[in-house]
Amino acid sequence: MSDRNALAWLATDTGQVLLKWCIEPSRFPRLAVAADVVAWLGDRGLPVSAPVPARDGSVQVEVDGVSAGLQRVIGGELLDVDDPDAVRSTGRLIARVHDALAACPRHDDVAAVRPAPLPLVDQVTGWLDGAPSHLPPAALDLLRARLASVPSEPLPVQVVHGDVRLANVLCADGEVVGLIDFEDLRLDHRVVELARGAVLLGTRFHDWGPVDAEVRAAFRQAVESVSPLSSAESAWWDVLVLWTSLALVPPGDDPTGWGAAAAEQVRRLG
Repeated sequence: MSDRNALAWLATDTGQVLLKWCIEPSRFPRLAVAADVVAWLGDRGLPVSAPVPARDGSVQVEVDGVSAGLQRVIGGELLDVDDPDAVRSTGRLIARVHDALAACPRHDDVAAVRPAPLPLVDQVTGWLDGAPSHLPPAALDLLRARLASVPSEPLPVQVVHGDVRLANVLCADGEVVGLIDFEDLRLDHRVVELARGAVLLGTRFHDWGPVDAEVRAAFRQAVESVSPLSSAESAWWDVLVLWTSLALVPPGDDPTGWGAAAAEQVRRLG
């Protein structure tokens, strides 16, 4: 995977397993907390890649400068964003995971390794202050105007997955069978993860582009069928989708169409 992380698929008498290990010590505390949280979610019946405990019961082991975890391989294919059933199943599952994580007993431990974000208004304002010069001024002005209209009340912060996209969702027959890769677990506003996930749902590993507005809408509707957004979260949705879309527009060539997707957002909201 990289010079600091690796993984291997192993055959055992009880089935195929996945061994993931890391040799970067600064990441060890975060990996340990993430493994504990995923184990906790698995105990609650959620379809996650729950770690296999070691003999002493630990789910992330540090030995000789290596942090390692073992997971059972989940049979399935990566989410197909052209499959409406799979997209809706993903939205429902993310809502269930968020509802569970809102009560996660490891909140303070996650905060210790991934501190809570700045207030959301400050995040977007800071980005706008240094926005890339290749972005259309009209789009940035629209984002500023929309930002000025959102409610001033603070949004709740909770533990979230941190990387919702098709590369981390396994499906079979239109249903999610596994939400994987919780290594980016963090504290954040759930609507930030949901809006960002709606934009990035088609993300694989390279050469990925935006999904259609219909896919974003289906994902949101499925989320809200399980756990409706508050009025304040709903007010933030369009701001967050536009912000995320603009942030993904590359300078120069744009072979996968992020600029066109952002322009569509501007036309719809303008």
